[in-house]
Amino acid sequence: MLFNSRVTDYRNPTGAVPFGTNIHFRIILPRNLKCSGAVLAVKDDLYGDSLINGMFWAGMSGDDHEIWECDLKVDRVGLYWYHFGLDTCYGRRYIMKGYGGEGYLSMSENEPRFQLTCYDNNFETPSWLPGGIMYQIFPDRFFFSGTPKTGVYPDKKIHTEWDCLPDWRPNEFGMITNSDFFQGDLKGITMKLPYLQELGVTCIYLNPIFEAYSNHRYDTGDYEKIDPILGTEKDFRELCRKAKKCGIRVINDGVFSHTGSDSKYFNREHRYPGNGAYNSKESPYYTWYKFLEWPNIYNSWWGFDTLPEVEELSVSFNEYINGENGIIRKWIRCGNSGWRLDVADELPDEFIEYIREAVKTENPEALLLGEVWEDASNKESYGSRRRFLYGKELDSVMNYPFRDAILGFLDCGDGRDMLEIVLNILENYPRPVIRSLMNLLGTHDTERVITLLAGERQHGRGREWQAATKLSPEQREYGLRRMRVASGILYTLPGVPCIYYGDEAGVEGYKDPFNRATFPWGREDKDLLQWYRDLGRMRHQCSSLVDGDLLNYGSTGRTMAYIRQDDKEKLLCVFNAADYTIHFRVPDEFVGGMTFMDTHLDGNDLTIPRDSCAFVRIERSAVPFGAELNPDEEIEDILATD
Repeated sequence: MLFNSRVTDYRNPTGAVPFGTNIHFRIILPRNLKCSGAVLAVKDDLYGDSLINGMFWAGMSGDDHEIWECDLKVDRVGLYWYHFGLDTCYGRRYIMKGYGGEGYLSMSENEPRFQLTCYDNNFETPSWLPGGIMYQIFPDRFFFSGTPKTGVYPDKKIHTEWDCLPDWRPNEFGMITNSDFFQGDLKGITMKLPYLQELGVTCIYLNPIFEAYSNHRYDTGDYEKIDPILGTEKDFRELCRKAKKCGIRVINDGVFSHTGSDSKYFNREHRYPGNGAYNSKESPYYTWYKFLEWPNIYNSWWGFDTLPEVEELSVSFNEYINGENGIIRKWIRCGNSGWRLDVADELPDEFIEYIREAVKTENPEALLLGEVWEDASNKESYGSRRRFLYGKELDSVMNYPFRDAILGFLDCGDGRDMLEIVLNILENYPRPVIRSLMNLLGTHDTERVITLLAGERQHGRGREWQAATKLSPEQREYGLRRMRVASGILYTLPGVPCIYYGDEAGVEGYKDPFNRATFPWGREDKDLLQWYRDLGRMRHQCSSLVDGDLLNYGSTGRTMAYIRQDDKEKLLCVFNAADYTIHFRVPDEFVGGMTFMDTHLDGNDLTIPRDSCAFVRIERSAVPFGAELNPDEEIEDILATD
């Protein structure tokens, strides 16, 4: 190789680096290029400044290759792009970014460059989350405690049957109001803490719980008040207190890019006493909103007039959310352990910095997590590069790229290509972010994962079709097998796995509202549920799953394989998405290792049936991994099939 950004022989250290780190670069060139000079060219993404760093000739590598080296220490936190320029006998040539972190020789520098993320050297993320398991709850649909409710809006529909479908047809006015409720509540979640303990859950992420008109509550009505249909502030405090006794933290959903039109702040529907911004320009909330022509024309979230956008940097709004007695700190004082920020890429960087300051001032160990669907290290939105991960904003993000890799692998993707998605994220994200990534298969915004894995594709078909379409027995059996593989990957990749409530029980469903059905208490798929419990036990037994490195080991075709390792252990993880059994040759050091989840290991032979996983754990030996074999060179010997 000319260069590989993921190999310490070429770049040391690899990955994102703390500010002030000295990075050593090495390229290895064929002698027949007759290189007379080499430079490392670095571009600052924010300011556009370029740095040309001369490289020095450092001797030979074998008889026909030579080594050029240099050191770099960047002087600003931020995002950088780099490549190498060479003066050769053929003219100017460049080493640009190729597949797998490798560099390739190009005649043009207008090709993909290598990324370098430099973050604050004081950046720390909460110590309690790594190695844990998250569980996302859509509160109305998890469990109803049976407690009578008071103060509920009379125009909300209350279901009397727990197991029926959510309302999905438009009302008599042709509108879908999301105003039907099953009465799942905070006391119900508290009652089910033993169930979550059995799954190994260490963090509950709650979809919005503040008063609102809709069942999803992303149209906040009052940030200061728990929705009466969910309970009271006392119920929330009790949930947080009892959860902590069970080793479980609770984080809230923070919806701060918009409110509901039916809120005390906007009050278009006149539900609240006093004047909202819609009612009077003298309202204390008037400056919160972006009126184009008061009162009826205003900016709203994605054009939904029930969700008026707020001006986050309004002095009044910022103080209300982030001040000494603001919303962020109020609910931390009530017992929560942090926040997930809805549509973080639609919030100004400065506002996220204010949120972080409020969170960490109140509790330095509280979590600040952001909803970002792409690579958050180089995400652009609203015309600018975002600064999410440099240490002054988010602790971590929802990790949709890993979801894409897992589902892509199971949907006929090549294991090596899908792992490449994972490795790119690991290369670009700071280590403190990686250990706290919220890895997921499904959320309230996606189809149920078992439906995606085994069901007929929706292809834009409407709610009538979605409501009537269920998995056949054959599809369901196939989906349950695939769920085991998907969750096995989810639980062993760097970061923290998050279960969307009911996925572990085999809940099906297409898009909203079918992906938000009630939890099937008493009708769970027992075998799948036990699988998740076993995964939880394995996760809590393996230190390498807390903050261990990931090394590709024989991923190709319908097989994905990697090793997680720290200074105590190595965990070999192999996943077979093929419709036939494979035999995977493990390194000699894994012979006799501890196996999990019905793994079949006989000497060097790991037998993995179709749609299944294998896990083998050993304690670290004195021989560093990689000394005994090169996985890429011996991949044909590693993998055989029946």
